[in-house]
Amino acid sequence: MKDLSDYELWESLKKGDLKAFSTLFKMFYPLLHNYGLKISNHNTQLTEDSLQDFFIYVYEHRKNLSSLDSIQPYLYAAFRRHLLKDIKKSSKIVDSNSKDDFFVDINFSKEDLMIQQEIKDFKQLNLPLLLNRLPNRQKEILYLKYYSNLSNGDISEVMGINYQSVSNLIYKGIKALRQDVLLKNLVKNIN
Repeated sequence: MKDLSDYELWESLKKGDLKAFSTLFKMFYPLLHNYGLKISNHNTQLTEDSLQDFFIYVYEHRKNLSSLDSIQPYLYAAFRRHLLKDIKKSSKIVDSNSKDDFFVDINFSKEDLMIQQEIKDFKQLNLPLLLNRLPNRQKEILYLKYYSNLSNGDISEVMGINYQSVSNLIYKGIKALRQDVLLKNLVKNIN
């Protein structure tokens, strides 16, 4: 099943193939779980309950699903909406029709940054603190871009914003981080 294209795997799922569903679950559960933990501020119980409900929903409504060429952006976007709805329910936030009422506040931890070898240099500069100072949308976009390896187009789909906005927010986030890193280096060199 893993040798199938996204399109073939999705079509098999839509036909009720349990092996396709199992493959999809194994491939995307860990990725969506990590993303969900970021969105829910590390609320493991809420994230896991919501993710399980989400996969059950996908399987139960498989016949109504549209055909896809790329599964990952769809699952990220759909799970994000599902989890945000569950967070609103659990925190008793009044539901509104506006998308802008609830922003995802992703906090980067030191563990997240240790994924790549180059991050060791940034640890000295306290990069998690710098990342957490960014606006919520920039933090979420940088997480999706660099920790989930989504393309700008996929991020646009996941977050429901246009492609240019994604590019602008990535640029602004990286620019702010560079300025903070340069400032920290300057202060460090002065001392």
